[in-house]
Amino acid sequence: MKLLKVLSLIIMATLVVACGDDEENSSSYSSNTNKNIERYAGLEFPHVRSGNSTVVTHSTSQFGTTYSLEWDHKLKAQRWTCYFFTKENKTKSWYRNNWKSGVNWDGKYWTADPFQKDPKIPYAEQPNVTGEFSGSSYPDKGFTYFQRGHMCASEDRVNSMDANGQTFYMTNMFPQGELFNGKLWSNMESFVRDDWGRKMTGNDTLFVVKGGTIDHEDQILCRTKSGFIVPRYFFMALLLKRNGNYQAMGFWVEHINKDHSNDKLIDYAVNIRTLEEKTKSRSGMNDGIDFFCNLPDDIENAVETQDIATIKRLWNLSNR
Repeated sequence: MKLLKVLSLIIMATLVVACGDDEENSSSYSSNTNKNIERYAGLEFPHVRSGNSTVVTHSTSQFGTTYSLEWDHKLKAQRWTCYFFTKENKTKSWYRNNWKSGVNWDGKYWTADPFQKDPKIPYAEQPNVTGEFSGSSYPDKGFTYFQRGHMCASEDRVNSMDANGQTFYMTNMFPQGELFNGKLWSNMESFVRDDWGRKMTGNDTLFVVKGGTIDHEDQILCRTKSGFIVPRYFFMALLLKRNGNYQAMGFWVEHINKDHSNDKLIDYAVNIRTLEEKTKSRSGMNDGIDFFCNLPDDIENAVETQDIATIKRLWNLSNR
């Protein structure tokens, strides 16, 4: 009897260590029924759609992946952008204002922010670099013009000139109202980057997914003068891997051109399962975004269903 108890304790300890190991090893102890193909196996990737979509990854020789995005050729918009912070790429050695001093990058000489079309996506599917967003309005909802709103923020990739430049591709932009982009959305970006992304140490990794709603008409605010989608909602999904453990949360926010910079971020926080439900159509079809699908199923289910009180505590949202 004592021998059986000892064997049981040994087995349980082995399983605990395995769950604390990296995702490749932990998957051998758990099924994964909804994972992507190997090419998109990074934990930052949502489930990739087939059909009209193409996944594009931008990278640099020094730091590897800058970010990836899923581009819908029919809708002419990105569905999401995903990337990650580690201790290696969180560093700051480039400043956005450096572009204004003049610099050679990507075969061109820049004297301002280097907005340009993405060389990996057909140019005709992308908005014009200037005039398309700023020349479009939706006065009934308080939008006199739109800004070029980054999904992978410029400040999230200041580890090199090349990485920062790639954040200015038009495929990484959505039309956003000035008071939304520069206030509440900016506060959420700061939370992701400064409270968590820049604090990565050891083997910690923060996986980030950002995007706007493009798939259902009731989740589209309007379109620009040339027909490019302006999302009614924007979202962020975060997954933190620290010491072999995982925690996750999301933000879901309506695109309103008003100053909500004093709002508490916890008021926009949801768990990942709720975020996935919110991206679905009202018809109830299973057509939403499946975040963090490359986690083993048991870990995915656990982190995606945490309650708000737990999220508030784990992510230090009490004062944000």
